[in-house]
Amino acid sequence: MDIRLERIAESELKPKPDESKLGFGKFMSDYMFVMKYDESKGWNDPVIRKYEDFSLDPAAMVLHYGQAIFEGLKAYRGKDGRIFLFRPTDNLNRMNISAERMCMARIPTDVVLDAMKQLVEVDQEWVPRVNGSSLYIRPALIATEAGLGVRPAAEYLFFIITGPVGAYYSEGFNPTRIYVEDKYVRAVPGGVGHVKTAGNYAASIMAAVEAHKLGYTQVLWLDAIKRKNIEEVGTSNIFFVIGDDLITPELSGSILPGITRDSVIQLARDWGIRVTERTISIDEVLSANEDGSLKEVFGTGTAAVISPVGALHYKGETCTIGGGKTGELSQRLFDELQAIQYGFQEDPHNWVVKTT
Repeated sequence: MDIRLERIAESELKPKPDESKLGFGKFMSDYMFVMKYDESKGWNDPVIRKYEDFSLDPAAMVLHYGQAIFEGLKAYRGKDGRIFLFRPTDNLNRMNISAERMCMARIPTDVVLDAMKQLVEVDQEWVPRVNGSSLYIRPALIATEAGLGVRPAAEYLFFIITGPVGAYYSEGFNPTRIYVEDKYVRAVPGGVGHVKTAGNYAASIMAAVEAHKLGYTQVLWLDAIKRKNIEEVGTSNIFFVIGDDLITPELSGSILPGITRDSVIQLARDWGIRVTERTISIDEVLSANEDGSLKEVFGTGTAAVISPVGALHYKGETCTIGGGKTGELSQRLFDELQAIQYGFQEDPHNWVVKTT
């Protein structure tokens, strides 16, 4: 498919924000990519155009039955001013896994990757130059067919929006405080916890709000059956350094298979670190902290990349991890990933894609 570009007049371009005060998700770029789907035509009318409001029928099925999925990745302004994407094809392939589980139309990944590159190129002045900042890219797919009745929709809208971002957490790369949630649950076996669908995040908001009121940055979810086995943090996967092992919960069907998670596992194995994907309980983690074998805890995700954890709160008690300081492996992984993402480090796994 040929992707149409509708240029915006200079007078309509937005002023660029102060790159030292970006935060996360506050600003949106000038352009967006939009593509439509219906059962009779398939995917059609791909266009890069001005970022603006959509018009939806009040009976659009996404509003009633929740057929909505999304992804998140970044573009980095790195070496020699060039702009890089990090593992974009993996994100698009994961999006199609989400689409299949939610009975939605699969996206043509080659067309979308081409559109993503063109979108970043036309909005390249929105890619920040400040160290540690990037352009966040949000592909999304929603059901737009107007109709009431629970069934898969026959019409969809795919779009990509972007915006400049700084650190995801206000703490920056400093260790975060995590609340271990044992009242609410995020996902159940056989459900949709392994896909990036909007409803998963809506269901997590209550727990996050309550944790924030208590002074904690994020929620660590436990399994829905026993409320004992660790699954993931609200916005990231989770890792534990116990003894000489790097341990992360196995992908059991209720955990999102994170792109950064996979990158960390590959890097650690490259370095000769023993990585284990297995069931791990909160009791095991707390016991390891007590006997001194728990050295580090950190989260992994596109938004924060690596997020060191300095404290875990569980059942009224808070335990400090690693003296509340960033661990050696957390720092090494963060530095290595950032160097690869910005094009300053050798990329042995061919993760980085140039936009031009």
